[in-house]
Amino acid sequence: MAQHAHHDVEAHDTHAAPAGLTRTAISATLHCLTGCAIGEVLGMVIGTALGWGDVSTIALAVVLAFFFGYALTITPVLRAGLSLGRAAKVALAADTVSILVMEIVDNGVILTVPDAMEAGLTDGLFWWTLAFALVVAFVVTVPVNRVMIGRGLGHAVVHQYHH
Repeated sequence: MAQHAHHDVEAHDTHAAPAGLTRTAISATLHCLTGCAIGEVLGMVIGTALGWGDVSTIALAVVLAFFFGYALTITPVLRAGLSLGRAAKVALAADTVSILVMEIVDNGVILTVPDAMEAGLTDGLFWWTLAFALVVAFVVTVPVNRVMIGRGLGHAVVHQYHH
């Protein structure tokens, strides 16, 4: 929530300065990354610890990433006085594309690293692959969020509730 305090309203306007729009996209993507990382790491740890297969582990990680991503958006929107139903709609509009892109990229990277899905929790390969995948997902998602915010979509719909 604190990362939204420095946003400037003009950064959400389609005529905003490119640098301001990029800063806003980076901030929005960091917000998204936080929720995705919590869910992704938790899902991968649980699935790996329980000895689940790749599909089950990734499915859990994706579900948890969406859950935590939306939760991080809904909480301040609820504090702004919106009903749970309206806050959920705002979170869906603000974060769905960003989380989806991040999860596709993140899990795609993990699946391409040889033996990463077979690595155990005490194996450095498990943690390094997960960290690398989240960094790649962040880099790919920033321009997606930049375009969406520039068009008044994505994170731009939630900005008004963070003040």
